[in-house]
Amino acid sequence: MTSDTQPNLQAGIDFWEKQPASLDGVLGGFGSGPLPRVDALGSRQFLLGILPELSTIPSTLRSPCMQPMPKRRYRALDVGAGIGRVTVDVLLRLVSDVVLLEPVESFIKEALEKCKNSVFLGTSRNDGGYAVGWPGIADGGKSVTFLKAPLQNFDPAKPKNNTEIVGRVGFTPIEEDIDSGFDIIWCQWCLGHLNDPDLTEFLRMSKKALRDPRSLIVVKENLCTEPEGRPRAEFDKEDSSLTRSDLAFKKIFKEAGLKVFREKVQRGLPQGLYAVKMYALRAS
Repeated sequence: MTSDTQPNLQAGIDFWEKQPASLDGVLGGFGSGPLPRVDALGSRQFLLGILPELSTIPSTLRSPCMQPMPKRRYRALDVGAGIGRVTVDVLLRLVSDVVLLEPVESFIKEALEKCKNSVFLGTSRNDGGYAVGWPGIADGGKSVTFLKAPLQNFDPAKPKNNTEIVGRVGFTPIEEDIDSGFDIIWCQWCLGHLNDPDLTEFLRMSKKALRDPRSLIVVKENLCTEPEGRPRAEFDKEDSSLTRSDLAFKKIFKEAGLKVFREKVQRGLPQGLYAVKMYALRAS
């Protein structure tokens, strides 16, 4: 690919700064349909299939004689997080603490405001019976830390470097925990704004930020087709991003020293969109 068909950081940010800080804005007009709920459900199921201990519902398969697992505060990183959709509908439902990274100022301000408002909403629910606030924030049991920065040059093992700490809402630990690593690093609909070398380096650094051998990186992205059975990518000039193929992603994963130990296509999304696939990655 030539330089004019590679992602440009500022061009990408310029595009997203023109979009509304809303579900429709971050989801290209699909925010008011079934996509957000279908997508979030698929993501939660994917994670629970790998880390069943994150489930808040007691398993019928677990013997009552088994000792309960020791409690720990699971941590997740949500990169390219927009207005916090994945943080709210996926990660906070399963983990204790989330670090949210987003470069677009209007998006991260919207996310921070909604999270702060959750402190006052408590357990309020809308007409459909769904919680209005961000899970676990009102009672102080969970937390979200907000960082403003692009993925380029971001090191998940050292989140304070090259970032602006916008705020933290919810649980406050006795000792600072921002550099304590992550159980889950979630990357969705944002990696197309990195060229191949930058993406490879970001994944290498992410691998070093995982807390233990069971920790994982999840990549959930659109896929273009492979008519010739070879890795390829399509460049979108409008938002200056790449849509990679399955083999293109797997080539980068391998170069980053990661192995795919589970993968799944997201079903139930509206017709006419790219295929969307989830990859669970650990160190190879």
